[in-house]
Amino acid sequence: MKSIRMYTDGACSGNPGPGGYGTILVYRGNEKTIFGGERETTNNRMEMRAVIEGLRALKEPCEITLCSDSKYVIDALSKGWAVSWKNKGWKKSDGKPAQNIDLWEELLELASRHTLIYEWIKGHDGHPYNERCDALAVSEAEKHKDK
Repeated sequence: MKSIRMYTDGACSGNPGPGGYGTILVYRGNEKTIFGGERETTNNRMEMRAVIEGLRALKEPCEITLCSDSKYVIDALSKGWAVSWKNKGWKKSDGKPAQNIDLWEELLELASRHTLIYEWIKGHDGHPYNERCDALAVSEAEKHKDK
């Protein structure tokens, strides 16, 4: 099984507002960069989209170390919250409805094909890949400002 490091970040100008995401996949020193954005979205949706698009790019099951500065994404996956929300009909432990169900369904499906290891990275703290993903995400958000 291939061992991949996936770095992701999302950005939003306003919340909601125009947003972007950036993903860098690293395998044996080779990098694949993925990015995009939307005109009207939220920061959490862009954080999730970055992971989704990274997973979509993989054509076979892999062992992935997912590196993200999003506690929302990392905690929901690593602590099993998203699976629990799904099992409870997309309700959180406090009984309130989960948000971003469409993306969680897609993310959980894609993630189920791989072995994931989760690594939270402090954002805007000088980590080279996190900074590059952030720059991609911010640039994409800018492109979607006046569309």
